[in-house]
Amino acid sequence: MLTLWRNAGVATCNERREVFERGALLTDGPAIVWTGREDERPAGIRPQRTVDLGGRWVTPGLIDCHTHLVFAGQRAAEFARRTSGASYAQIAGEGGGILSTVRSTRSASAEELTRASRPRLEGWLAEGVTTVEIKSGYALDLAGERRMLRVARAFETTHPVTVSTSFLAAHALPPEYAGRADEYIDTICKDWLPQLARETADAPDAAMPLVSAVDAYCEDIAFSAAQCDRLFAAARALGLPVRMHAEQLSNVGGSLIAASHRALSCDHLEYASEEDVAALAAAGTTAVLLPVAFYGLAERQLPPIEALRRRGVPIAVASDCNPGSAPGASLLLAMHMGRRSFGLTTAEVLAGVTTFAARALGVHESRGALTVGRAADLAVWSVDNLDELGYWAAFNPCSMVVKAGEIVRERAA
Repeated sequence: MLTLWRNAGVATCNERREVFERGALLTDGPAIVWTGREDERPAGIRPQRTVDLGGRWVTPGLIDCHTHLVFAGQRAAEFARRTSGASYAQIAGEGGGILSTVRSTRSASAEELTRASRPRLEGWLAEGVTTVEIKSGYALDLAGERRMLRVARAFETTHPVTVSTSFLAAHALPPEYAGRADEYIDTICKDWLPQLARETADAPDAAMPLVSAVDAYCEDIAFSAAQCDRLFAAARALGLPVRMHAEQLSNVGGSLIAASHRALSCDHLEYASEEDVAALAAAGTTAVLLPVAFYGLAERQLPPIEALRRRGVPIAVASDCNPGSAPGASLLLAMHMGRRSFGLTTAEVLAGVTTFAARALGVHESRGALTVGRAADLAVWSVDNLDELGYWAAFNPCSMVVKAGEIVRERAA
């Protein structure tokens, strides 16, 4: 259906970051066919439907490009310990941290994981998120990792959302492999990854690959740069793109490995060096900043924002929703924290959850901007101006969500 969306401010988030204060869009089914000033709408076009947006602002549907949405249990007791002075690394070294969530997730069925994760996803949808990345990494065995990926992929059939899945078995060393990290990486590379790379989603979209990308956590408390290098080589040999958690708590060389494999993204980056930033820039890798985790761990080392800007590295912003370091499910909160804690501008934080978030997932040719041919995924905001995006905390000004050209969420403007 040819639809005119009129009487709105339009932030295209395209390469020129065009903004039309009195703008409009035309969509034809699931795709955008025109965007611009309303008084310059192409002549002779007769839309079958007109939606008056009442002067609200329109952006692309938001993209959360780094989440651990699917998991079981919670780690509130660990949060209490951290607020009393214990460090994340200390708790992990005592068998808590990620391994605590592994114990809960391994024992949960697909139905239980779906039931636990659904409210978090629905919170994102209400905030205008139309594309979300979801990682595995809380089972650390083949059956459990597959179960997590299938639960994540199935949300596309039950909710108006596009899902990108990341295989994150290299998240922590499972207890059965204690002291044998190299053997565990070999198992992932030679056994698990080839199997999962061949698998597709369950019906109705059985053509959708189960795994969109391969991720790894390169850190003193996780896996070494050499181990991540081997994993990424195996992934690339299977035609899968890679992403990296790097330089969150220390610098062990993860960014350089990510750049050498032309990773889609390198995430966290608090301890990244000038050399790391230069390598990411040369590789075309997107830097994903995770301010909620920075806050949740009470970190003091800021990511090298100025170096990223100077080198022209695309900067994305994501929620990092997880039960440990970032126990929240709000991309709007991440936007607010990105502005307050990291000093990002309105334009930077908006690009960070649209066009650059799309780059971090490798979907920038189809999503993340309001331009001809892109998906008709829209977020409509009851705000006076764009500076209100990333301004509000604990308040959601999104009053309409459009997915593939259809209104899927709406409340009074």
